[in-house]
Amino acid sequence: MLVEGLIKKQISNQYTIKDLRTNTEYVAIASGKLRYVKVDENSSFNKTYGRNTKKEQQIIKLSPKVGDRVLVDVNKEQAVIEEIKTRKNDLIRPDVANVDQVLLVFSVVRPDFSFHLLDKFLVILKEQNLHVILVVSKIDLVDEETLKNVKKGLEYYHEKLQIEIYYVNSKQRIGIDVLTEVFKDKITVLAGQTGVGKSTLLNALMPKLDLKTQEISEALGRGKHTTRHSELYDYNDGFICDTPGFSKIEIRIFEREQLKDYYEDFQEIAHDCKFSTCNHISEPDCAVKNAVKNGDIPTSRYDSYVQFYEEIKNKKNMY
Repeated sequence: MLVEGLIKKQISNQYTIKDLRTNTEYVAIASGKLRYVKVDENSSFNKTYGRNTKKEQQIIKLSPKVGDRVLVDVNKEQAVIEEIKTRKNDLIRPDVANVDQVLLVFSVVRPDFSFHLLDKFLVILKEQNLHVILVVSKIDLVDEETLKNVKKGLEYYHEKLQIEIYYVNSKQRIGIDVLTEVFKDKITVLAGQTGVGKSTLLNALMPKLDLKTQEISEALGRGKHTTRHSELYDYNDGFICDTPGFSKIEIRIFEREQLKDYYEDFQEIAHDCKFSTCNHISEPDCAVKNAVKNGDIPTSRYDSYVQFYEEIKNKKNMY
């Protein structure tokens, strides 16, 4: 008998799957036939990995991942995943599929809040067309002036980019209650640097989890990984995904001219640039650069854009 389910957890080659009709859970393995799956150029499983590759019909090994909708044969002694349904998106870091939104967690201190890193995350998540909700944690560890400065810097992101922003003290559950409704009917991924308090936030939302947490290392200025695998947790008629922490993220844009497409605030005024192809770098009469000079766009955000542009320009061809 085939049942449709959602992969909630993966540890090694074993997958915990929830039957979406009965809520029964099964532990399954992937069918051997998924090692040789023919996909055409329009398949959601067909990816490009560099500027010199193009999508074409090919045979691939298809690996199930957390968030996948799958068909599972539960009649066998060991439940087996026979088919993976079309993915609406497919993240690599974190390694999850079919995500509706990202709860992007940044700490105000330890590690210090970084607008440069925020801009980088926003570009990467924009590539995946993911809705972003920003949570600023550890507000209890700084003085009022420091928090005020962070909030002032984030006003632009809230007002211009329409990003919801929540400020929380997870250990004392301050600001947690207002978060609960954002998870309903959605798969939400927690993302952010190691040490920003993702597991502490999850413990505040779901105390029964009692997830292992670890404070930031004073010597190294960064935390140790506390989450060892990706897993979906049932929460308020939706799912929250806790993922292994990571400290290195990369923009997967291969043509520098494409970067401006991921800055909606730049696009709003780009029609006033002298050149329709303006990349907002060295061109004269650039509306974006003028907006930076006038204080309408934060200098830090534009500086991040220039740095990302140069990084993409200097990337070696990927084959």
